[in-house]
Amino acid sequence: MAVGITVSKNTVARILADHGVEPAPKRGRTWAMFLSQQWQSMAAADFFTVEILQGWGVRRVHVLLIMRLATRKVHLAGIIPEPYQAWADQIARNETDEAHGFLREGDYLIHDRASVFGAHFQKTLAGGGVTAVPLPPRSPNLNAYMERVIRTIREECLDHFIIFSQRHLEVLLREYLAHYHNERPHQSLFNETIVKRRSSTAGPIQKQTRLGGLLNHYSRRAS
Repeated sequence: MAVGITVSKNTVARILADHGVEPAPKRGRTWAMFLSQQWQSMAAADFFTVEILQGWGVRRVHVLLIMRLATRKVHLAGIIPEPYQAWADQIARNETDEAHGFLREGDYLIHDRASVFGAHFQKTLAGGGVTAVPLPPRSPNLNAYMERVIRTIREECLDHFIIFSQRHLEVLLREYLAHYHNERPHQSLFNETIVKRRSSTAGPIQKQTRLGGLLNHYSRRAS
């Protein structure tokens, strides 16, 4: 009974079915509901590979990135030729460190089912107060924010360089991420930068470059 109108159980069941909602107590949370409820405390991790020209051959390395979904901040967690369990566990300890860890404020970390993200890795995260959320197999669309930022890094940075060493790759990534956070506008943030800066409306316009002129940024010089 509500505002004098009696609604039968069949009517309620039909309305729920029309909107794809199961009746209680069977009602479960969808992935979209989980993300929206935990958005401010969510982070995502993913690997991607980069080929390095070394000597007369090519060597492949793995890059691990972590992103805080609410702010879009991206952290370079590590670069390694082949990830192994002890290395991944140390990364988990580093990123949950109370003083300097990128995940020190995070409650949930979504990741794929790579072997190094297994029980040991998840236990180490839990020791730092972070809950691991493994994705279902073959579901990159559920980690779409990480997939998109990796594509952006490739298209706007790595695809333009021949990379000669792991150190060279790290320099490129750190320089690009500085641009990504401080200078690059993001559509999902209403064309604002991730790191907010006080902007001046007066003074001459100056051009700043990164990566040998590949990336350009324009701002007003304070008078």
